[in-house]
Amino acid sequence: MPLVSVVISTYKRTQLLRQTLDSVLAQTFTDFEIIVVDDGTPGKENELLCQEFPQLTYFKIENSGGPSRPRNFGINKATGKYIAILDDDDLWLPQKLEKQVALLERNPEFGIVHTPCTVIDSKGVETGDTIGKPRDVLLKHGDVSMKMIGRWTLMTSSVLFRKSLLTQVGFFNETMPQAGEDMHFWTRCSFYTKFYYYPEPLVLYREHQGISKQFKEKYFELPWHLHEILKGLLKEGHITAVQYSLLRNNIIRMQLKELSEKRGETIKRLFAFNPFWFLNFENGKIFLRNLFKRIN
Repeated sequence: MPLVSVVISTYKRTQLLRQTLDSVLAQTFTDFEIIVVDDGTPGKENELLCQEFPQLTYFKIENSGGPSRPRNFGINKATGKYIAILDDDDLWLPQKLEKQVALLERNPEFGIVHTPCTVIDSKGVETGDTIGKPRDVLLKHGDVSMKMIGRWTLMTSSVLFRKSLLTQVGFFNETMPQAGEDMHFWTRCSFYTKFYYYPEPLVLYREHQGISKQFKEKYFELPWHLHEILKGLLKEGHITAVQYSLLRNNIIRMQLKELSEKRGETIKRLFAFNPFWFLNFENGKIFLRNLFKRIN
């Protein structure tokens, strides 16, 4: 069995997928399998491409409209000790797996290793930006359970994690909108394992113009789904009432960012989270600031 399973979900990006696969096969670490799950791309273009790579197993499922189902399908087929999720338009630098596998092998108390990413444009040209790099490394390293929710997420293509973690965390959420499902998954992971933050970018993250605007409407629902995580953790005794209250405020502040676009819906959601949300000084300050932006 391979040590690492690389799971790639894809849909209608054959040429970009070829570049992504080439970046995996250029790895200095070679003990891996590649599982490509095609989310119902019309025609056989992806299948024919994947037939060129004997190290690869290709599956095609009925279109689900998002990455969660194909990712889960691929993870279920994976046989490796470690899982790497790679988006079909991102690229790995050659030592990505070698460096991350070594870190997890040496540090069994960590279930996840992740890195920042170098941003490239739709043509593959570096923009000069780096994404996922914190001001303070400790924000994203170690026990991040009280630092993450509602604030930041992991760059999915940068992550390597232990497959055994899934027995506690479960899989990607297939019922929520196609926006933030990765944040939902990594947030859940933060309550069950330590994160190892490796500060060197090992991934080229492809930024597509207009994609964030396309999904903005669906992101409105993300705080609600994150709050459901908190309620479950509180019910299970995994967090205390004090911790729940602190983390809930993070989610409230995340929801407040939508005030300028959806004032009525946002306010209704805030009271659903906590009828007394406005008594928190920081919450009130953010509310007034965002309300003022809307008025002006």
